[in-house]
Amino acid sequence: MKKASRLLILSFFVLLFSHSLARVVYAIADPLSLPNNKFGVHILFPSEINDAASLINSNGGDFGYVTIPIQAGDRDLDKWQKFMDDAKTLHVIPIMRLATENYYFNNNVWRKPEPSDILDFANFLDSLKWPTANRYIIVFNETNRADEWGGETNAAEYAQILSYASDAFKAKNPDFFIISAGLDNAAENNGTTSRNQFTFMQEMYNAFPDVFTKIDGISSHSYPNPGFRQPVNVLSRRSIASFRYEKQLADLLADKDLPVFITETGWSKEEVDQYIIASYYKTAFNSVWSDKSIVAVTPFLLSGTRAGFSQFSLTKENGEHHEDYKVLKEIEKVKGEPLLARTVEELVGSQIRFIPRRDFSNHPQKNPSEAVKSKVVFAERLVKWLLKI
Repeated sequence: MKKASRLLILSFFVLLFSHSLARVVYAIADPLSLPNNKFGVHILFPSEINDAASLINSNGGDFGYVTIPIQAGDRDLDKWQKFMDDAKTLHVIPIMRLATENYYFNNNVWRKPEPSDILDFANFLDSLKWPTANRYIIVFNETNRADEWGGETNAAEYAQILSYASDAFKAKNPDFFIISAGLDNAAENNGTTSRNQFTFMQEMYNAFPDVFTKIDGISSHSYPNPGFRQPVNVLSRRSIASFRYEKQLADLLADKDLPVFITETGWSKEEVDQYIIASYYKTAFNSVWSDKSIVAVTPFLLSGTRAGFSQFSLTKENGEHHEDYKVLKEIEKVKGEPLLARTVEELVGSQIRFIPRRDFSNHPQKNPSEAVKSKVVFAERLVKWLLKI
């Protein structure tokens, strides 16, 4: 009887201890607190991962990044588990970008997502075995453009979807790392057709003041605009440095330091000679993209000839590589060491910084309405200043 009582008490403490450990285990890791290979590339198809790995993990690199879209109707478990398995074998960190599909009678417009899409994505992506502890998710694409949001921009709707996505994914598994959509940095305020990225972010905040606190990072499409042709030393809000201005506003609205994922960037070969583009990439990675807040830079696009993006493609139609690919491969890289598994043994005594999910139930504000109002006014002033740059 005494032996049974001791076992019962011991079981209770084991369960209690395990629960406390689980609370530590289920937290995303700060990717910038670990050795990080920020080199990456944007791909469109899982079959491209081998060529991507040889590029991003070259010249000393390991565990580079790939950004890849996954459409709402593409829930092929075998296909995507093979992609995750290949990523594990090849030491590639996947960044999954959620997407819907074009309307049947209008191929130029992407369907506006529904909450049910978010639930389906969360359930499906949680069923996969990921290669890294952090599960990077970008919630849709360039939502400040009408053709990417059902034909009409609506910052409030996107903020609601983004907020819901954070809740839904983290309810399935807190290891999901939620990243806001990369916005078109060339968009102007033109009614409901397009919105400047800073205006759009401000409108998101005005509709849902806590939306930026619920994300773990921001995606930036830091293209050399206008025209995808500006020199590498042009560092305006519409250039390859646009991430700086977007982060400045996002950090203000989130009241925290958000890491940056440049998931699209690149020069057009229809506008700039490929040898000049190659030199631009080398300079950019050694200067403006050496910013310590950047987790990954995944230029668009590894292979774009099949999808009509040959002007941005690093690979020729015959499979050979352009000069920008060759230069990117030659740049010296870092051996990344992301967190792969979360065992008790690995966590005890580790120097890894974990980011807990924030609790908003007891936010220390004596007068929340006045605090929000003050923040809105300051953010609006910042937006106006950014628009003048």
